[in-house]
Amino acid sequence: MTGQITFVTVSVRGLCRNFGTRMAVREIDLELKRGEVLGFLGPNGAGKTTIMRMLTGNLGPSAGSIEICGVDLLDKPRDAKARIGYLPEIPPLYRELTVNEYLQLSARLHRVSNAKVRFARDKVIQRCGLNGTGKRLIGSLSKGYQQRVGIAQAIIHDPDVIILDEPTVGLDPNQMREIRALIRELGAERSVILSTHILPEVESVCDRVQIIHEGRTVFCGSIGELKQKETSLEEMFMRFTMKPNNPESLTSS
Repeated sequence: MTGQITFVTVSVRGLCRNFGTRMAVREIDLELKRGEVLGFLGPNGAGKTTIMRMLTGNLGPSAGSIEICGVDLLDKPRDAKARIGYLPEIPPLYRELTVNEYLQLSARLHRVSNAKVRFARDKVIQRCGLNGTGKRLIGSLSKGYQQRVGIAQAIIHDPDVIILDEPTVGLDPNQMREIRALIRELGAERSVILSTHILPEVESVCDRVQIIHEGRTVFCGSIGELKQKETSLEEMFMRFTMKPNNPESLTSS
């Protein structure tokens, strides 16, 4: 997919989600452009997973709007979802299928035309470093290669937006380095939202960071700005999430 680097792929305004009387997500704004990798951070229970479920259309918001490449996710969910690739924290893999079988199934589920399924499969196998694994059962692969298969299914339909939830959890240092390199490569031509608890990973991969605490945005700014100010991401994270209450968000453009 082509487009200018300034093309807005994700636009979220006033996103809220209530569970009964509990407000889990409060007035979240989020914007992402093509060619950007956004680090999505927050302590456990901050609301990150709830937000990602809403961004991918798996959970309806209580209030607010979500546009994916200018398409309203609530009004036209099928069209908007076609532009999203999603890897949840637990990859949706069928361990009894071979890599080829699973990716072909994924392509069909993403409505890739029959004539292009094999091409799409072979392209993501090459892109994700899965050469030689096509006939192997997914259950026989290492954790690192299973993560690669998970990313492959998320990009097989060539989406504009890729949302990755803890893609390097449980990997060894070499596997983590390889997955991070792949994320940087994907982010050069698409938009990527990366949720992780590994702060050095965000500093090495992401262009911007958005920190969520108690359902609110408490910080949004660029990694470059933090480096210029000689402020570590760890310091910023602790500053805005260690306090029990932080009613006002801080946004740095």
